[in-house]
Formats: sequence, C-alpha cells, structure tokens
Amino acid sequence: MTTRRFSLLALCVACAGTMLGGCSTNPTTGRSQLNMLSRSDEIKMGVDSKPEMLKEYGGEVSNADARNYVTNLGKQLAAQTEADNPTLPWEFTLLNSDVINAFALPGGKVFVSKGLAEKMTNEAQMAGVLGHEIGHVTARHINEKITRQTGASVGLNIVSAVIGGGSGDVIAGLAGQAVQITLLSYDRDQESEADSLGMRYMVKCFYNPIGQLQVMEILKKEAGGANQPEFLSTHPIPETRIKRIQQIIDTEYKYTQNNPQYKLNAEGFKAQFLSKLAAIQQRDSLAQAGIGTRVDDDGNPFPLMPDWRLLSLACPSHE
Repeated sequence: MTTRRFSLLALCVACAGTMLGGCSTNPTTGRSQLNMLSRSDEIKMGVDSKPEMLKEYGGEVSNADARNYVTNLGKQLAAQTEADNPTLPWEFTLLNSDVINAFALPGGKVFVSKGLAEKMTNEAQMAGVLGHEIGHVTARHINEKITRQTGASVGLNIVSAVIGGGSGDVIAGLAGQAVQITLLSYDRDQESEADSLGMRYMVKCFYNPIGQLQVMEILKKEAGGANQPEFLSTHPIPETRIKRIQQIIDTEYKYTQNNPQYKLNAEGFKAQFLSKLAAIQQRDSLAQAGIGTRVDDDGNPFPLMPDWRLLSLACPSHE
C-alpha cells in the first residue's frame, strides 16, 4: 500500500470516527441521532442567533406582565423535560409581531408571537404551543435539520479540520445558518414528535392536552383566510396530524378528559394575559391617533388628551 493510499485510508477512518462519535441515544425520544453539534454548540448557536430573531420579528412586547406570564409558563414546562434538559439556559420570548408564528432556536430559546397569542382563549393552548417548541429543542430537531441541510459541506469541513487540526470554523459556519434553518419547515415526523412531547410536558403540569388540539384548530381556521399564517410555512398541519393528536388524547391521555385536575384555565388566561395584550393594542391605537396615554394602577393605559381638548371638555361652548 502506498503512503498516499495509506494516508487517504487513515483520513477516511478519522472522518468516520468523527461522524460515528456524534451518534447517541436521545433520552427524550429514545432514538439514536447523529449529532454534529454538541450541547454547548447548540447553546452558543441559540445565544448568538437570538438578536437576529428579535430584529426579524419586532422585538419583545412592551408589557412586562405579559412577557413574564409566558416566561413563567415556559419554565414550568421546561422543568418537566428529560435528563439534563431542565438545565439548558431556557428563555421564552413574547414577540411584538402580528405574524402568527412560534419557533425555537437550539439550546432553549423559544419564541411565540403576539399575533398567535391573541388567537388563544385559554392557558392550556399556550402551554401546548410552548410545549411543542420545547419538544423541538429536546428532540434536537434543529441539529437533525443542520445535519441534513449541510451534510455535504460539513463533511468537507471535517476533512479540512482533520487535515488542519481545527473545527472552530465549522461551528461558526453552522451558527450563521441557525436562523435560516430554524425558519425552514420541519418534516412530518418531527412535527408529530414535537406534538407528542408538547402534550407530555403539558400533562405533567396538569394542563388538559385538548389545548394542543385547539391550537391546531385555530391554525386550521386561520389557514382558510386570505393571508395564511406564517406558522403554517414552518409547521405544516395536515389532517393526519390533527387526527393523530386526537387519537393520543383518546388513548394515552384519556384519563385527563372530564377530569378537573387537568385545567384549561380560560378565566385566568383572560385576566392575567389577554387583558395585557388588549392594553398594548389600545395604547398603540391611541398613539396612532395622536393621543397620548397614562397607565392606571392595574397597568392599563387610558387616554391623555392634549390640553386644548381638556379645555374644550371643561368649558363647553354656549350658543
């Protein structure tokens, strides 16, 4: 065997070892996965990509109570995840966007838009959306998408890293694609898996999993309008997926139905969350009309009229 052929063989073995070394059993799903990115790589990608996602979707909503509501609910769900997933640097962001969407970056960065939240009627629905996105993180679906999307280029970079002795450029290149890959569609199996995991987490927090089905029905209804929700471009909702959720509820989670222990919490959701979104909408509408606002003791805005309007009200004209 020539030296050149021996070197090539050694290189192939090294590459194969690198690839196989990334295979592990995911404690969340029980599936064996080829993980090109480590846990720390995924966390870094999420941290580095979050500012771009915020810029893309108008930043966070201004109401601290609404933001905290989503954060607190999300952390309760994340605490139910498997293995060391509860220790991920979870962050839950309520985006100030009317676009109907929700998504997650690797490493625990979860986003839901104001536009989607306003369509909900109870807390179990919000738990279903957040749980679904948490499921994408714990199942490491973005890692799988990166593996599929960039497999060829990563293979070349691995060869380069083996030759050059460095892999930092590989990770840096993948991190630059995190947002774009996140906004690509998941496949049907990944969506179904995230649905199942979302229901698992919400039931552990004593939410009725029917909330997950209700969200799908909301999105199906919105899809019939002139402007299809952006959520549907990244989270396709075929009829078979809706039927599968119903089947899981009817079998695995049958004990949660007509069981007061498993809540929807419609009244609390309206009072503690939807009212805050309505206050934001009212303030923005007044601002567009050129009318300023102040905030009352409950955090709700009320009109602050210009002086000339107040004077007109105080001293009506007499004919």
